[in-house]
Amino acid sequence: MATADPVSDMTAQADHTGAGLLVLLAPMTQEQLQGMLAHLTASFPAESLLVFSPDALPPDSDPALRFAAVPATSTSWTLNAADFVNAYHLAEENKARAVLMLGPESSSLDLSALHSLAHAVLAAPTDLAVSCYDLPPYAGLVNSAILYPLTRALFASPVRYPLAPDICLSLRMAERLAGVAQRFTATNQADAPLWPVNEAAVAGFDIGQFDVGPRLQHQPTGPGLNTILPLVTGSLFADIDAKAAFWQRFRPFPAVHNAIATSHIHTGGASPDTTPMLQTFRLAYTNLQEIWSLVLPPSSLLGLKRLAATDGVAFRMPDSLWARIVYDFLLAYRLRTINRGHLLGALIPLYLAWVASHINITTSGSDTESHIEAVAAAFEAEKTYIVSRWRWPDRFNS
Repeated sequence: MATADPVSDMTAQADHTGAGLLVLLAPMTQEQLQGMLAHLTASFPAESLLVFSPDALPPDSDPALRFAAVPATSTSWTLNAADFVNAYHLAEENKARAVLMLGPESSSLDLSALHSLAHAVLAAPTDLAVSCYDLPPYAGLVNSAILYPLTRALFASPVRYPLAPDICLSLRMAERLAGVAQRFTATNQADAPLWPVNEAAVAGFDIGQFDVGPRLQHQPTGPGLNTILPLVTGSLFADIDAKAAFWQRFRPFPAVHNAIATSHIHTGGASPDTTPMLQTFRLAYTNLQEIWSLVLPPSSLLGLKRLAATDGVAFRMPDSLWARIVYDFLLAYRLRTINRGHLLGALIPLYLAWVASHINITTSGSDTESHIEAVAAAFEAEKTYIVSRWRWPDRFNS
């Protein structure tokens, strides 16, 4: 995303009558940028747009378009703290009413769908418009297994992709996120992810979810599951801990504008081989008993013992067991039962066991999206479990 360091120079290039929509783009090719700008100027009056991009303005662009080429903060696969600080500074400086933030590979989106994101905020009352994607059947499983179920259960939000890299913010939403983000940037954690859906829920702001179709997923260079899962799960755990006073109270499931009720995950294609996942899980069951026994109650350890003795194609992790495992790891994170890095590392083989179970369930005929919704429902049903354990952490529930 673009950085706000040279704000004074950039705003000198902009018309000070204000921008209705401020757009922040991640790096892309000149061809992609030209297509993106053509769509934006076709969808919105050029005089109401202000676009910031790390790339140079392509030739033959609309001369009425206000555009500034600025440095990128990072090539992160998702939006981070520095992006949100930057977004608010630019929006405030340019008197924007809405900020459209588009992550890496955003040019692969159905560009007409971006109009829905921006229009929802410009037309009000939406403060946060979030993208909902059509993904391949086994893509985004950290989201499906942990991020979506936790956010739905604890923050009463049906937003399917709470860490979506393509969102639109009202000015007050941008201001709130910048305030949170500044606590990270002040401690040299500018790359830390934030959780806009959680912030909007706590603030009582209006949330919208919009189908934007398929999206090419940005592949981070270097980090794999062993880095990404602890990073995003630890960040979400910390945010949940900070907002405990909010989510421990009962809250009705809110209406979300343009909520999507149809399946978003394509079926078909070859299923991944679960053998390496189950081998990792069984090896961890042998080697991580000491750590797991510090985190999980006896009933969950018994469930894992049964799973470790189950053959590959018959391997099924009960949804309620998975929900309790994640909740217990959340509690252990809060209490610092063990080193947090070791804790989140010990969650990885359990996550792989869930993935293997998910693959077995869906290849046996169950609908992929239906199973993910069943997992989310289990997290909701087990919310009383985490609330009880949060308040009385020394008492293991049977």
